[in-house]
Amino acid sequence: MTKKTRYQSKFQIADGVRKIRHVFIRDLVIGCSIGIYTHEKEHEQRVRINLDLAVGEGDHLIDDDIRNVISYEDMAKGVEVIIAAGHINLVETLAENIAEMCLQDKRVFSARVRVEKLDIIASAESVGVEIERFNTH
Repeated sequence: MTKKTRYQSKFQIADGVRKIRHVFIRDLVIGCSIGIYTHEKEHEQRVRINLDLAVGEGDHLIDDDIRNVISYEDMAKGVEVIIAAGHINLVETLAENIAEMCLQDKRVFSARVRVEKLDIIASAESVGVEIERFNTH
């Protein structure tokens, strides 16, 4: 099974009956100051971020206007801002911060965030955490 097929079967959260759109970012790789060990604090590491958002479509028309949808570009920039803010000790903290950023938009019902460190264990493609959080607004 290819990576694309694995993601498609696991993360399909769009639902026409409930008017939920699936907005996602796949495999965003970015340098990040992350980790608890001294050597991790001295050099950036590559992390891979995946986002899956369940977004309420509402009753309004999209009308081919970016203001009427959740922008994956804005979400990617939000991730970059969080990472640029400074060193983070835990991948869990990074995942929580990203989920919180995504859920600031009330149209986002839920956010599934996966954060993977890519260069930690030589015999593993990645290590990390995946969380799912729900909007309480």
